[in-house]
Amino acid sequence: MTALLKLPTWFDDGLCAQTDPELFFPEKGGSTKDAKAICLACPIRVRCGDYALSHDERWGVWGGLSERERRRLRNNRHLVQPAA
Repeated sequence: MTALLKLPTWFDDGLCAQTDPELFFPEKGGSTKDAKAICLACPIRVRCGDYALSHDERWGVWGGLSERERRRLRNNRHLVQPAA
């Protein structure tokens, strides 16, 4: 059984809530251009991107970033984190 993702209520303010969700989850090799264009105008873009990074979202466009772009950010964050 697949669990449904429970998103914070502020996601309702996102432009993606008014758009076909499949646009934000393209098939492998599909374009993310249209989804990113919507994200650029979205009032919660930064919050959405932070959410995706902190919850390790591995699929789709979140906050205007693709999976690959978020992975690169996560990897770079690990490089600049001071050792404990």
